[in-house]
Amino acid sequence: MDHKKIVPGTRGERYVPYGERTGNESIVYFTRDLSPEGLQKIYRRVSACLTGKVGIKLHTGEKNGPNIIPRDWVEHLVREELPEASIIETNTYYEGDRYTTEQHRETLKVNGWTFCPVDILDAEGTAMLPVKGGKWFTEMSVGKGLLDYDSMLALTHFKGHVQGGFGGSDKNIGIGCADGRIGKAMIHTTPGSADMWDIAKEEFMERMTESAKATIDYFGRHVTYINVLRNMSVSCDCEGCAAMPVVTPNIGIAASTDILAVDQASVDLVYALKEKDHKDLVERMETRHGLRQLTYMKELGMGNDRYILVDIDHEDAHIGVKDAVKDVKPFVR
Repeated sequence: MDHKKIVPGTRGERYVPYGERTGNESIVYFTRDLSPEGLQKIYRRVSACLTGKVGIKLHTGEKNGPNIIPRDWVEHLVREELPEASIIETNTYYEGDRYTTEQHRETLKVNGWTFCPVDILDAEGTAMLPVKGGKWFTEMSVGKGLLDYDSMLALTHFKGHVQGGFGGSDKNIGIGCADGRIGKAMIHTTPGSADMWDIAKEEFMERMTESAKATIDYFGRHVTYINVLRNMSVSCDCEGCAAMPVVTPNIGIAASTDILAVDQASVDLVYALKEKDHKDLVERMETRHGLRQLTYMKELGMGNDRYILVDIDHEDAHIGVKDAVKDVKPFVR
């Protein structure tokens, strides 16, 4: 496509209140139980669509990263529910601890991801997946190993992100399944630019979301989403030990078979916190125009931004996000 003829959307810095949203509602499950058992419990609510060979798309983090989903939580989930599954990852676009497959495998050992197979999807090359209905891409380059899987669990640490504003399921898949040299360059860099990070704000959100759509369309109904709202630095886990200190309180875990609903609910839960507790993360989302991820997922027909929040801690009561966070305590290190 001719880059010059394409215009990004706007207003990615604006939070759209629930009352202004239209359309159908999806189910989003919620628990405050931030533990291996809590993760297992909510997984069971959204796992029926996972069949055949399952890949767990997880951000395994840079060496000794302090904020990633705890290894023992994932080990418990794999042992109890997904004993034949593999964690799936791709190499990074930037030079760091996961830039080459060899560096990546060493980092996996350091971070303790040794209890099940970890498949670095682009270790053996790349594949192109169609992007249906996109405006930036007609296809996206992903790690070739992705095509070996029948189903995918996007197990996401929800947090801030230096470029995306926030990193939810959309980012975990859109960046995390794109291969480290071709796909990630398609999302981050205008061809010929000396700045590898020159694509930002609404255009970046749209490119990342189209990449996520390519993977989701590949799996069809055989993909599900869990967002863990814990240790939410404004920095992504790709910043490792250099990440900004966590100041946002821990909230819980959200899960759905709808990617837009789970990311929208996660954002709503953060906004529902007291202003003093959410101001840093909200500022990161808005200054990067990261909320365009949500409106563009809706434009692409990837899900619903309206949802029923089901409290699995209290007999599946239907609650609002204010109820979900009313007992949240300020973050204490």
